[in-house]
Amino acid sequence: MLYLLVVSLSGVFITSFTIFFGVENQFTDYLKKNREESIETIKKEVLQQYDETGELTNEQLNNMLHQQAMTENLYFKLYDSNGELLIDSTSLRSMMGMMNGTQSSIDPNDYRSTSYQLKNKNEVIGNLTVFYPEQLMGEDFIFLKSIKRNILIAVLVTVILSILFSLLFSNRLTSGFKKLINAIAELRNHQWRTRIPVEELTDEMRPLGESFNQLAESLAKEETLRKEFTANFAHELRTPLATLRSHIEAFQDGIWEPDSKRLEQCHDELMRLVRLVNELEKLIAAENPQIRLNKTRLETGKLLSFIKEQFSPLFMKKGVDLEVQNTEEQHWFNGDRDKVIQILTNIVNNALQYTPQGKRVSIYIEEKNDQIFFIVKDEGEGISEDDLPFLFERFYRGDKSRDRKTGGVGIGLSIVKAFVEAHQGKIKIESQSNVGTTVEVQLPKE
Repeated sequence: MLYLLVVSLSGVFITSFTIFFGVENQFTDYLKKNREESIETIKKEVLQQYDETGELTNEQLNNMLHQQAMTENLYFKLYDSNGELLIDSTSLRSMMGMMNGTQSSIDPNDYRSTSYQLKNKNEVIGNLTVFYPEQLMGEDFIFLKSIKRNILIAVLVTVILSILFSLLFSNRLTSGFKKLINAIAELRNHQWRTRIPVEELTDEMRPLGESFNQLAESLAKEETLRKEFTANFAHELRTPLATLRSHIEAFQDGIWEPDSKRLEQCHDELMRLVRLVNELEKLIAAENPQIRLNKTRLETGKLLSFIKEQFSPLFMKKGVDLEVQNTEEQHWFNGDRDKVIQILTNIVNNALQYTPQGKRVSIYIEEKNDQIFFIVKDEGEGISEDDLPFLFERFYRGDKSRDRKTGGVGIGLSIVKAFVEAHQGKIKIESQSNVGTTVEVQLPKE
């Protein structure tokens, strides 16, 4: 509001003072020009009278001087060449003063005088002295005073309007900031559903409001995922720990004998914990923004051959067909071999987990615009549309009831995404329930 007032009032005062003094100067110049024209008219009349009659005065001149005294506040004294006073209209001022109850003669402090020599053919024939007021008087003074008063009223009205509009505009502008401040305070108090009504904001504030709403939605989503992560992580730990606890307590109470079968069950649960910790370590390492990649020149055909050798026995055991693209054309790119292998291993393992017996999993390569595409397509049970946006979240499971031993710990795709992004690549998943899933990994060649 202060800045708006400074700008508006500065403009008002500069403009008003310019008009104020400009009008006074212009009006004074106008009166001066009229006075000079009136004096010139009297001089011409005196010279014309002298040319015609040889005399400086006549009745018409007396009437003109009388009119000038009454209307223009100009008073004259006319002398002949010998310095004898012929006409003196200053007495009219004395008469007017007596009529108005004011001074009875011309005050030298209030009037100025100017003398003009009257010449006819280079012969001095007389002298004309003009008396005129130093300041504006009479109707002229009243006229200029009314103009100044109107200007002052206009300035006062404009200042009031400036204050009112500045208050209105500043409230309009700062209301958006107030709403944003209140919303941030609510968000700080973990009120994740806080939103700013962007339609009530100004055009300048609307992008900020939209950004805040997006941030609030993102934080709300992150809070939901954090709670799910905590619950899932606790469940992942609780199940093997409960099993181990029950077994050990049974051993301690003598209910069970620590035979090889029960010890093997305890070992399996212990290994589940070990795998969980190992997977978390991998995820933390993968999501480290300072992760280092040991990049080398890799050939896609050799990578696919390695994956085929690793997974062929598992696919044969489950009765799922594994089809790997065989091509004589070589595709090279720069990447970290271990991490690319882990990317492909996790994706192929997921395809195997959810593809039923008698179906097929295909792996093939495409090269487009200096990009290498690894595509894994299965004919499995597919993924629902509701689950697709959350596939890369830690411990997220579309099927909450499935066996965790076969389902893993739920962070494999999180690791995949982290490694793909570390290679400055992209991963995309398309799926349809009961039809199958296609995973496309895009990695730059350089």
